[in-house]
Amino acid sequence: MIFICNWEGFFKYPNMLGTKAATTIGPESWRNNTLKGLKLSQTIVQKSDKSCDIGKAYDPLPHLRDTVAQLSNEEIHRYTREVRVIVAKLRQSLLETNEEIKALTRGKEALEKAVEHTRKDIKLNKDSQEVRLSRPTKEKEHDGADDLLNAEKAHLVNCKKSLEAQLKSVQQQLLVLDAARRRLFAVLHERSRVLDLLNHALSSIQNTGPASAGASRSRSAMDGRLSRVGGVPDPLGTYTPEAEAALGDAEEARTRSGYLRKELKEAIERAEKLQKAAHKSVNDGITQKLSETVTLKQHLGVGLGENRHGIHRAQRFYDATDKARGYTLGPVTSADLTTREQLNRPLVRVFQRHPGTQLPEAQEIIRGGDGLLHSLTATSRNIGLMRLANLRLREDIRSKSAAAEIDASIIRLRRRKADHRWTLGQAF
Repeated sequence: MIFICNWEGFFKYPNMLGTKAATTIGPESWRNNTLKGLKLSQTIVQKSDKSCDIGKAYDPLPHLRDTVAQLSNEEIHRYTREVRVIVAKLRQSLLETNEEIKALTRGKEALEKAVEHTRKDIKLNKDSQEVRLSRPTKEKEHDGADDLLNAEKAHLVNCKKSLEAQLKSVQQQLLVLDAARRRLFAVLHERSRVLDLLNHALSSIQNTGPASAGASRSRSAMDGRLSRVGGVPDPLGTYTPEAEAALGDAEEARTRSGYLRKELKEAIERAEKLQKAAHKSVNDGITQKLSETVTLKQHLGVGLGENRHGIHRAQRFYDATDKARGYTLGPVTSADLTTREQLNRPLVRVFQRHPGTQLPEAQEIIRGGDGLLHSLTATSRNIGLMRLANLRLREDIRSKSAAAEIDASIIRLRRRKADHRWTLGQAF
């Protein structure tokens, strides 16, 4: 019988020989120590194999450095691409803010021009009133043209106050837009610090479609990418709270600026319509007053001619009456009286030989002379009154001529300065 010792089986099954095996010669302790060493070695081998299996499953490969570097590069690439979307959004907002500032600045210039035109109209109104003060005293009575000038001044002053208040709002809004732009630029500069090595242009983010799609499509695509990046701000992420605040402030400022530009345009149009209407009303009123003055002047000319004709008729009548009175009074001395003119001529003396034959010739002559004297006095008084009326008519004609010339000069002045192409000497 050949005995082959299977140590592995022996180690696993120490009693495999059974009771029929021959008894060992060595001591029990000696055998137990050996078996303990064998078991310990077997346990260590099992643990080592298990550790190797775990190492094969979890231990990094030899190209760990390259892998980690590649993963880091991918993370950096992802982060920079997301930052590029944020930067594109910030840059788009910055460009829109700049355009809004330009548009509002043009509106501000138009508003300043409207304010300047209003001030010039107020100055023109004041000059017109001052020119009208140089009218003759008789023509200085308050008329409808003065009312129109006063109404125009009130409208222009109210319009000037409204435009100046609007201008103040525009200036404040420009400051708000400038602050939003500076904040956007600061955030854009801070976010762009990680894009120095990115080999893609920002235009690839904005031009996501055909050129005909327009800015709205580009903006919508950019908003979609921003939403994919993450709409919730993260202080340590790509979309920071500062970027969100800068974008929100800029958009709010642009929205407010858009409404303000619309109000600004309406205010300017309303002011221009009011100025043109007031200017036309005053011009029409002064033109009507000039027409009325010229008409009255023409009637005064006709009246002056009739007055002069009446003076000539009265003067001729006065001369004829004065000559008739001279004839009635007779010669200056009695020596010049002819026999037929004497009251004691022979025919009368013979007639008066009878009693009660008194003739009224002397009384009639005296009465006739008194009547002619009264007529002369009345005619002279009428001539004096007509000459006085003639002087007044002439003075009135001169006043009307001066007033008409002044009103005509005001009309020419207002028409000449209606285009506002003149320098304003002083502010009002």
